[in-house]
Amino acid sequence: MTSRLQEKYKTEVVGHLMEHFNYRNVMEVPKLEKITINIGIGEAKDNHKALESAVEELTTIAGQKAVVTKARKSIANFKLRAGQNVGVKVTLRGQRMYEFLDKLMNVALPRVRDFRGVKPTAFDGRGNYALGLKEQLIFPEIEYDKVDAIRGMDIVIVTTANTDEEAKEFLDKMGMPFAKA
Repeated sequence: MTSRLQEKYKTEVVGHLMEHFNYRNVMEVPKLEKITINIGIGEAKDNHKALESAVEELTTIAGQKAVVTKARKSIANFKLRAGQNVGVKVTLRGQRMYEFLDKLMNVALPRVRDFRGVKPTAFDGRGNYALGLKEQLIFPEIEYDKVDAIRGMDIVIVTTANTDEEAKEFLDKMGMPFAKA
């Protein structure tokens, strides 16, 4: 079973990109590789419940078990020791990746207050797109009454595109709501 976004990719996006960038082979067309979602939790070293609720929320949003991330090295100014829990992350691939991206573009982002589109400049130079959200409440799975704290999250969409121009055109055709400049 394929998702709606995978069908759109196969039927519309591939043909458009082949024509637009003059690709000779279908395998040259950019595609999604993975999506990583990360929540940094500064208070995790003091409050274990914050970490548990963040894991639960991210697992609910992504549909896949979230992993706790640990500090790699000690930083005295932040009162942080190597090995302490500092956040949670999840890496989505395959079917779940397409379903999450579909939900992000068509359900969650339009729920952001005063939403005018995502920044078209947040590419990293290698065809990957990074997006920061201020609160997890825009996802429909999260129940407002059960949230203990509002947490932001970073979402990185990794594509096989070689340039930012290719990646932007690819994500635009997939339905990413870029802000008009």
